[in-house]
Order: sequence, then C-alpha cells, then structure tokens
Amino acid sequence: MSATEAIVRDTRSKRQVARDTRRNEAIAHKKLTSKGATIAAVIIAFFWTIPTFGLFVTSFRPGADTQSTGWWTVFTDPKFTLDNYAQALNAGGTSTTLATAFVNSLAITIPATVFPIVIASLAAYAFAWIDFKGRNLLFVFVFALQIVPLQMALVPLLSLFSNGLTIGDVAVFPGFTLNDLDYSFARVWIAHAIFALPLATFMLHNFIAEIPGDIVEAARVDGAGHGQVFFRIILPLAMPAIASFGIFQFLWVWNDLLVATIFASPGALPITQALNSLSGTWGNRWFLQSAGTLIAIVVPLIVFFALQRFFVRGLLAGATKG
Repeated sequence: MSATEAIVRDTRSKRQVARDTRRNEAIAHKKLTSKGATIAAVIIAFFWTIPTFGLFVTSFRPGADTQSTGWWTVFTDPKFTLDNYAQALNAGGTSTTLATAFVNSLAITIPATVFPIVIASLAAYAFAWIDFKGRNLLFVFVFALQIVPLQMALVPLLSLFSNGLTIGDVAVFPGFTLNDLDYSFARVWIAHAIFALPLATFMLHNFIAEIPGDIVEAARVDGAGHGQVFFRIILPLAMPAIASFGIFQFLWVWNDLLVATIFASPGALPITQALNSLSGTWGNRWFLQSAGTLIAIVVPLIVFFALQRFFVRGLLAGATKG
C-alpha cells in the first residue's frame, strides 16, 4: 500500500468514525427522550434554578436588606448595588484575598487537569493497543482503584509528602521531601493527578479501544511507531473523550476544598477556601459569599460552554458500538 493510498484510507476511516458517532448520538437521543421525560426535566430544572437565582439576586442587594428581608422582596422593593462584589474581591482570610485565591485556583486547576489527561491518555493507549503480559489484569487493577475512597488516601499521602518515600528503613530520596515545596502548588497537583488517574484511564481506554483497528494497522504498515500512531492518529480522534474528562476534572478540582486545604500552603489556598471565610466569624456577612460564589462560577461556566460540543459525543462514543 502506497503512502497516498494509506492517507486516503485513513481519511475515509476518520469520516466513518464521525458518521458512526453521530448515528450513535441520534440513536441514544431517540431512546432516552420522551415528552414525559422532557416535562419532568423542565420542572426539575425550574425548581433547581430557584436557589441559584436567589443567590444571584442576593449578590446585588445591599447587605442590610439581605439581613432583614428575603431575596424575593426585590420584586416589590428593588435595590441593587455592586459594593458586595468590591468587598468580596478585597476580603478573605488571614492569608489571601478572594482575588488572589481566584488566581491560585487557576494555577491549581489547569495543571491538575492537564497532568492526569496526559498520563491517562498514554496509559489508555497502552492498554488498548499494546499487547504486553498481564495487560488485562493490570487494567482491572487500575479500574478497581476507583472504589478506594479519597479520604483513605489523604493521611498516607500527607505522610509521604512530609517524610519522603521510604522502602523499609531506606529513604528513596534522602534529604528531600515535598514539604520543601511549601511555596508551590506541586503537592496539590500531584494529589489531584493521583486521584483522577483511575477514572481518566478507564474513560479514555473505552474510547480509544473503539477506534477501528484498520487505521492503526495502516499506519504501522507505513512504518509508524507507537509515538507517531499516538500523536497523529489516536489523540485527534480521542479529543471528544479527552474534552469530556477535562470538563469533569476541571469542575472537580475548581470546586475542591478538602484536598487543597490539606496539601496547599497558606499562600496557595484556592477560591473555595476564601469563600469559606467570607461570611465572617459569626456568619453575619453571608451576603458577601453570594457575590463571591458568582465570581467563582464564571470560569467553570466558560469551560463547560466552550467544550460542551464534545461532551455528549465523548461520553457516548466510548460506550456504544458503531
């Protein structure tokens, strides 16, 4: 087979994968959609949105009004101000303001989303297309790690970061622990990457394993190695699945409070920690939390709407047969 024929065949295969994906989406949409389900979804969405709308209205109301009347009184006595947002951005805990915490969250979330995707995509390709001894058993082990509660790993991981890695009484990296990185985000990145890898590997493997083998075989006939196959064929075709997991991971890390509180240094605390302290000692400034919450959800909304066209396609394509 010549190089030109291989390229033509590769292009046709990609088009076939796209057609199969669209057909699977149409079939799933037809099976899962009904008038009753639509009506129920609209009703649920309405009642689900009421608290969010109340939060939005409260964020623009004067603090004195929020402490004396409910947010619904804005329809009869409308009073709005932007002071809540100004105060929220400059308020915070003892170590950081909300504006600084917002930047910290970006510095935590972006690498903590990219790192597990990079590692998991390589692992998923190996499990799907590289035949090695114990592959299936190892994949089952990775999949089983999803059932381990995150809370069970916090203390061992914190001990590892504090005391370094030891085997028996021998220190693997003597004289160095991750506590030496107190003013970086390394510990939080590593923790989030570790917790995300099992699910990421499972989701991406399901998608990559469904890619037609003819595409990979044609590339190998032309002399492509695993690196070329992965970067030139697998990654472009797996972008819907990568984007789908990227949304999940980004939202999880951005909204996380537990992991960041345990592993982040005082100057690297995320926006969730700053929101926790906005209401004041006695909770008498809770209206500032409403403004801070609206600020905090801007980035997740942008990420979701930017990647949503990949979302359904990525979830369905790895779970249905073409």
